Amino acid sequence: MRTNHKILLALYALATTNLAVAQDQTASDLAKKAQNPIASLISVPIQSNINFDWGPEGDTFAVINIQPVLPFKLNDDWNVVTRTILPIVSQPGLTPGQDRKWGTGDTVFTAFFVPADSGDWTWGVGPVVHLPTTSNSRLGKDEWGAGVSAVALTMPGRWVMGGLVSNVWGIDEDPGDEINLFIFQPFVNYNYDKGWYLTFSPIITADWEAPSDQKWTVPVGGGIGKIFKIGSQAMNAQVHYYYNVEKPDILGDSSIRLQLQFMFPK
Repeated sequence: MRTNHKILLALYALATTNLAVAQDQTASDLAKKAQNPIASLISVPIQSNINFDWGPEGDTFAVINIQPVLPFKLNDDWNVVTRTILPIVSQPGLTPGQDRKWGTGDTVFTAFFVPADSGDWTWGVGPVVHLPTTSNSRLGKDEWGAGVSAVALTMPGRWVMGGLVSNVWGIDEDPGDEINLFIFQPFVNYNYDKGWYLTFSPIITADWEAPSDQKWTVPVGGGIGKIFKIGSQAMNAQVHYYYNVEKPDILGDSSIRLQLQFMFPK
């Protein structure tokens, strides 16, 4: 009888160990997919960027980006991954006594053409469109624009490393509202067990229409993330802190980025 109990306990221990390993592998796989901007994964990241000491009054500027990502299969060789960014902006006054403005900024839509099998490096390239969805003239350019975007990454072991780059030019702009915006986002992530990871993904921008000493925004910093589930819903949460080593005068020195991503793996 004791032998049977020992066998049952051993089988239970083996089953729970295998379950824990399987869950950890699932969390690790989801983490890498969440960190891959062109993964074949339907997701809806909601990202909040909070900038401190912004503007002449040193107030807080906040943007919530709603960023649905939808992959589509073209054929056996190519996929298309679309990424839409709709910003909800809270901008403080630009002069003493001026009211804070809430509303939508300009939407950015990107479609990446991604080879189904690209080896150790995953890459994609495609058009980016700047859509005039600004609800108030203070919250964006409210002009049409278009350009090109590219992304490449590799995932050796626990690492996910790569970068995303784009440039958008205005189309038939009004004078004073010209668009020529460059964005580069390198990313380096290291994944731990149970869905935890460290992340470095600053958003470096250049406004080529701005004066030479006001063009660049270069943040440095990083954050931490965690893959988890609420019921059957897979989630990805992140918190980042960045310090601007180069910036236009209107920006403050530091910012916090918070993100909650809803994931719908197949």
